[in-house]
Amino acid sequence: MLVYENKDKAIKAYALDLAHWQDFTDLFGERGACGGCWCMSWRLRKAEFDAQKGEQNKQAMLQLVKNGEPIGVLMYVDGQSVGWCAAAPRDKYVRLERSRVFKRIDDLPVWSISCFFIDKSYRRQGLSLALIQAAVQFCKLQGASMIEAYPEVPYNANVPGAFLWTGIPSVFEKAGFVETVRRSKWKKMMRYQIK
Repeated sequence: MLVYENKDKAIKAYALDLAHWQDFTDLFGERGACGGCWCMSWRLRKAEFDAQKGEQNKQAMLQLVKNGEPIGVLMYVDGQSVGWCAAAPRDKYVRLERSRVFKRIDDLPVWSISCFFIDKSYRRQGLSLALIQAAVQFCKLQGASMIEAYPEVPYNANVPGAFLWTGIPSVFEKAGFVETVRRSKWKKMMRYQIK
């Protein structure tokens, strides 16, 4: 399902499904994006995640895709998969639900934008904003009315892109997100209200 397209149609984003699975695995590579994660870190308890790093996490993600669960969006530039943004109902993220820093602030049925992965050669080119916009559109198409994000404040300008996997606040602000609470010096909790 196409969820986003920029005005010159060079950038497109699709909901992750079986038709786009191979592009997702090509983007994530042998390491599963980072250390065998396969975007399962937030979805599992830490011990369970650590025990199944690598191929087991990949298979767990594939099963979610086969089940038709909303998982996130895969971004393409000129037909090549270059970016990923995870987005799903908050209650699908076990570790997020158990977090003290990101503890729920109310009982609203929120969706969460939990992480990003952008191919190294496409980082620092403004694609994270397009990924956020695509994720917002994806959540909206799934019936969401409120979206949360959990960006990290960079501690200096030279932080490697791979360590900014939850995004940075300034990009979420550009996309219309506002800070809700801040229980950590380096981590923010932000929200976007779908109108």
